[in-house]
Order: sequence, then structure tokens, then C-alpha cells
Amino acid sequence: MSIRALRIRAASPEDVDGIATVHTDSWRETYSGLIPERYFDATALEYRRRMWAHILRLDPAPGRIVVAERDGRVAGFAFAGSAQHPDARKNTEPARDLHLFSIYLLADEHGAGAGHALLEASIGQSPAQLWVIGVNEHARRFYERHGFEPDGCMVEDPELNGIVEIRMVR
Repeated sequence: MSIRALRIRAASPEDVDGIATVHTDSWRETYSGLIPERYFDATALEYRRRMWAHILRLDPAPGRIVVAERDGRVAGFAFAGSAQHPDARKNTEPARDLHLFSIYLLADEHGAGAGHALLEASIGQSPAQLWVIGVNEHARRFYERHGFEPDGCMVEDPELNGIVEIRMVR
């Protein structure tokens, strides 16, 4: 897969279906067997469509949302914003002002440079924090290559079968 064919751009309301599909499919590809199927079934896809339609209509935008587009389709996206949001805090004090809420790619995009490009477009080299599922070694290694490290803060998510999320910072 050629990195030259990849286009990174700001997300728009027209990207709702593509972002929702990547969000749902990437969770299925990554977390099947770890978290409840309700997070990536047809109901989840419709929920993600409504959620992203709402987020992409907000003015001002709640942060920076970018998509990776290849061959005219959304292949990944990233969303970064204030670490004061409850989803960033998770009942903890923020370690940084900027939070990477999400960076998701379809599995066939892994290793093709899209993740790096999305990270650069969403947070650049800024100090930031993020939460990652502790058992997701692939994601943890990706973030470590980009200067993030665990800061010792962990939360157990009862909605995700008790999976532990760890906070990483740079």
C-alpha cells in the first residue's frame, strides 16, 4: 500500500458514515472476544453514526478531528481535544491539557503510515495524554514509538468487562 495515496484532512459532516464504520469495524477487528459485542454490532454502528453526526455539527468543534482517506474512502480517523472532558478525565485529574480521544484505523491500514500521519495531524508534537486498553500491546507500542509512556494511572471499566485502561503521556 502506498503512503502517497493517503490523504489526511479535516473531518466534515459528510464523513459521518465513514468515521462510524471505521470506529465500529476497528473495534471489532481489535477487541472481538475482549469486550461485549454490543460495541461493534449493527446497533453500535447506528449509535456511532448518531454520535459522530452530533460531534461534527458542533460549532465550535470540540477539538481537532481528522480523517485518513485512501481511494476515496475513510480508512481511519483521529480526535483530540481538551483533557477536561469527562471521557478524558475518567474521574482523575488530567496530566496534560490536550487529550487524544481516539485514533482508529482499519486493520489493513496498520503499518502503512496512516496512524503516524493521523497522530501528527491531530496533536503534532504537543504534550498530550490518552487512555489505551492495557492488553492492546499493538497500540501501546505505537504510542511508545511516538514518545508516550504510562504514567501509572489506571482505571477499570466495568462496561468493558472490567478491562483495565492505562493513561499514557508525553
